[in-house]
Order: sequence, then C-alpha cells, then structure tokens
Amino acid sequence: MAKVLVVGGAGYIGSHVVKELLENGFETVVYDNMSTGQEVNLFAEAGFIRADILDTAALDKAMAQNIDVVIHLAGKKAVGESMENPALYAQNNLCGSINILNAMLANGVKHMVFSSSASVYGTPQYLPIDENHPLNPISFYGYTKAAVEEYMSWYATLKDFNYIALRYFNAVGYAADKSITGREKNPQNLLPIIMETASGKRDSFSIFGSDYDTPDGTCGRDYIHVSDLATAHVLAVKKLLADKKSYVLNLGTGKPTSVQEVLTAAENVVGRRIHHHYAPRRAGDPAVIYANAKRAEEVLGWKPRYTNIEEIIKTTWNLEI
Repeated sequence: MAKVLVVGGAGYIGSHVVKELLENGFETVVYDNMSTGQEVNLFAEAGFIRADILDTAALDKAMAQNIDVVIHLAGKKAVGESMENPALYAQNNLCGSINILNAMLANGVKHMVFSSSASVYGTPQYLPIDENHPLNPISFYGYTKAAVEEYMSWYATLKDFNYIALRYFNAVGYAADKSITGREKNPQNLLPIIMETASGKRDSFSIFGSDYDTPDGTCGRDYIHVSDLATAHVLAVKKLLADKKSYVLNLGTGKPTSVQEVLTAAENVVGRRIHHHYAPRRAGDPAVIYANAKRAEEVLGWKPRYTNIEEIIKTTWNLEI
C-alpha cells in the first residue's frame, strides 16, 4: 500500500485523517511541530517526525522516505488572528506551503491532498456554494488558502504534479469510538466553545448577532463531522493515485444549521441549559453559508454519514462524560 505523509497529523482533523488512513491499510507518517498537535493524538502504528514546515532540511529528509502522497493540514486557521497578525499567517500558511511543495518536487513526490476552506469564497453570491463560485476571501486566512490553491495549480501546470484541494465547511465532532481524545487547544469555533461552557470550563459564550435575515435571527452554517472529512481525505488519496489528475472539491452536508439550532441541540444532548449571551454581529460574518458538495460525490464517491446535528454533538459530549 502507498506511503502517506500527513503534515499536521497530530492535530484535530489530522489525527482523524491518520486514523482513517491506518484503518485503510496505508503506511502513514505524521509530520508535526506539535504547536497545536497533541501527543495523545498520535497512533503507535504511524511513524512520527517532530519538525516544522519552515524547516526545509527536515521537510527534505521526510520527503526522501519514499513518500507517495502528502496530506497538508498544517495551516494556521483562526480568522480573527489572521487579521491581527497577517505576518504569522504569511510565514506559516504561504511560506510553509511553498516549502512543502518544493520538498515534494525535489524528492519526486507527485501527489498532494490540501486542506483548504470555504473561507476562499467570502460572502456568498448564491447558495448553495459550488466550486464555480467566485473566490473573494474576506479574511487573510481565507486569502492564504486561495493562494496555496493557486500555487498548486501552477505547479500542476509546470511540473509532474497533481493535487486535490478539499474546501471544508465547518468541521465538528470527534471519532465516535473515542479513539481520539485530545481536544483542540484554545478553540475558536462554535461547537467546542459550547461544549466547554456546558462542562464548566467557561462561564458563558457569545452568540454574535441575533438580527440576521434568518428564521431565528442567528447565522446558519454547514457543519460536517470530522470523521466524514477524514473519509474524504482517504478517498482523495486513492483518487490521486488512480487518476493522477487534479480536482477542487467542496466538503459539506449541503444544509445550514443556525447557531440557535446548534445551541438547542447541545442543550438536548447535555440535558440542561447552557449559559450564553448575545453580542453584536462580527464584521465579515455572512448570514448563511452552505455547500453544494455534489462534485465530491461524483469524483470521490463521498457522502457524509453524519447529518443529524444532535448525533454530531453527542460524539463531542461523550468525551466530556
């Protein structure tokens, strides 16, 4: 079976991807600087290289280990932080990605699965968003994802290289078998913040905006279970090895769930009220955004298994109880 290097494989999404790769028989090596990754998320069956994507010598050494496919999940991902500290995001997400690409080409590694984001689209011009939607990121984080996609497109044109860029919508949940227990450090996303509030780690949380033009006044987002994302990565690896063609694919459920609906579902799961308060809208938050992911089904044969928000929340809350 092919050998896969998972850059950022000790993180939240990365550890789920590694689990899925191992279950599908792939020889797997994790490359992670452990800035947000956690040792508890490492699998004994996978190799491990502790190094940074800014370390070109370490990347070159890793790529020289007969790697067939690279999965790149090592980007920094906090939208607010990217606006406050663009230099950090330029260095890690842009320079780091170029380092990965160059190390791949120098060592004859021709296939990459890239962790992209729906943030490349910016404010929706139509819904649901498909892959033909114009790219107009409204955060520096989103810009870095779009830029790396463009780098890969050029490398694919100029060199013997192909890629699949997976544009995630909102990743949530944990492996249902509790095999991955390391929580995200300093989470920025809604569901882990709700869970931290429910478990007493926070006193309350903010709902930003209650006056949107939506049924309950709160934002709607497309929440996709992390195990479904992991499955898509493995299917993408298989597709690259079989087709040797490049694709850009959305990963989402195709339906929006509002912040209020997530909160209500979470309260149903935990069996009590979760303290929250309403705050003003955040700049750049569209009212609703959700995916058209039909192309991922056509290209990869992928469909999300988790479509019920309470079922998704239970996989997170099960780690708290």
